[in-house]
Amino acid sequence: MIPFVRQMSFDYGVVQQVSPCIRRVVANNPGPFTFLGTGTYIVGSGEVCVIDPGPQDEAHLAAILAATDGEAITAIAITHSHIDHSPLARPLAARTGAVIFGRSDSAKGSAEEDSEAGFRPDVEVADGQRLTAPDWTLEAILTPGHASNHVCYALQEENALFTGDHIMGWSTTIVSPPDGDMGDYYQSLDRIAARGFSTLWPTHGPPVTEPDPFIAAYRAHRLSREQQILDQLAHGPKKIIDLVTLLYAEVDKRLHPAAARSVLAHLIHLERQARVRKTDDHYGLS
Repeated sequence: MIPFVRQMSFDYGVVQQVSPCIRRVVANNPGPFTFLGTGTYIVGSGEVCVIDPGPQDEAHLAAILAATDGEAITAIAITHSHIDHSPLARPLAARTGAVIFGRSDSAKGSAEEDSEAGFRPDVEVADGQRLTAPDWTLEAILTPGHASNHVCYALQEENALFTGDHIMGWSTTIVSPPDGDMGDYYQSLDRIAARGFSTLWPTHGPPVTEPDPFIAAYRAHRLSREQQILDQLAHGPKKIIDLVTLLYAEVDKRLHPAAARSVLAHLIHLERQARVRKTDDHYGLS
């Protein structure tokens, strides 16, 4: 089982010092996909970077500006262009003169988590690119899977990683085609696991303080779900909705549409491996 972490003490709009180099302000946008809300991170002091400023929300913009009063926001780092992560970047940059870093929206779209259409950063980060200031160094790590333009940012000073939605402590991550890709997701997970980070800071929910067993359980869960799909198809071809009903019977039905997207992602991955085949709207074993 995945050792989820879901307890987090905070107040909306109030900045918290959560580590020597990191502060967090949580936007008041809780929901089935955002958990308690978007956690915007402020890295460093004096000259700072804001990671995932969040949704288009004037109150949250005011909270970020208040939290950094007297400081210079020189960089805004975006993990990906879903609407709970990136839309506030441009208004924040307009107020501060900060440079926006990230990857452009692929325009493929996502069925469950709408992207900010046409999102373009000021700087398209490359894998391994470093963002620096006197007291912090961030390394961009390209992690497609949840979204094709997903980027995680490693904080060198604390051996920590800002994981966006790639790895979340409170829940598994949605992989929603056509923009999400399960094969890419597996590879990205393995890249992060190999780095040996001390702490993971997801955009939603509390940090993961024991990353190695958590990531291993995260990956094992995906492989287990894949096997469950194959086991069900061994009894005969099925539609995606049939698989969701069987495999997610204990899950909040509000999340079933998202579960259907992840099942589709698994099926596409398995089809590429020639382990399943699609006939009309049914999938069966190859």
